[in-house]
Amino acid sequence: MTLTSALQAALTVGLDRLDAQLLLLHVLGKTPAERAWLVAHGDARLPAQEEKQFQALAERRLRGEPLAYLTGHAAFYGLDLAIDARVLVPRPDTETLVDWALEVVTSQHAGAVDLGTGSGAVALAIQNTRPAWNVTASDASHAALAVARANAKRLRLPVHFVHSHWFDAIPARFELVVSNPPYIAAGDAHLRALSHEPAQALVSGADGLDDIRAIVAQAPSHLAPGGWLLLEHGYDQADRVRALLRHAGLGDVQSRRDLAGIERCSGGQFSP
Repeated sequence: MTLTSALQAALTVGLDRLDAQLLLLHVLGKTPAERAWLVAHGDARLPAQEEKQFQALAERRLRGEPLAYLTGHAAFYGLDLAIDARVLVPRPDTETLVDWALEVVTSQHAGAVDLGTGSGAVALAIQNTRPAWNVTASDASHAALAVARANAKRLRLPVHFVHSHWFDAIPARFELVVSNPPYIAAGDAHLRALSHEPAQALVSGADGLDDIRAIVAQAPSHLAPGGWLLLEHGYDQADRVRALLRHAGLGDVQSRRDLAGIERCSGGQFSP
């Protein structure tokens, strides 16, 4: 079987073309940037072992398993992160949260904490962009922290990691608190498409806001004067999250839109 025929067979059974190309590059030991290589070498033979591996991965992808779990990697804010089923796959829309954080905090030596860091994506992106900052990342999952720590070590980024349920083991005050917490309501129909990812990182009570309520309520005692709390949330939650932020006494409450134009992040400033 040639590379072209292997790709065509995957497309015939319903696999997305880009997914098929990326999986084929993965089994061949090549990077996602080498898609043009597949076109130039379409007549090359796919060795039997790689063909078997490609077909197995294609079947898993067709069953809904995230591409990042199959390849073991995901790109986020210019970083190559190692990803597996212990953590959520970082989404491009979460880069909105990083952009906003870097915009509102202008101090050269700010302290920042990423609550519920998962793979470490947000904390590592901030640390990579602001190397002089003191960045802390926490998670209640030891398994997730293992993934995040490994990413930090491989990328040589000095993020400090803490095992903590939100602020429980976080005594300090910060110029920036960011979080992409669970925010999907229990029983939400969207969960069916996310069945391969860890439920504890997705679901947050009957309306999806239990964890956001907890973070917002505790944030003022962990923010330095003038510090910002920025949160990612669901596509239909911006109004309710802004109300929670105002109720907690935060000022300059606002939201930011993601790549699709949806209000994806909301935040406010602590001004005691």
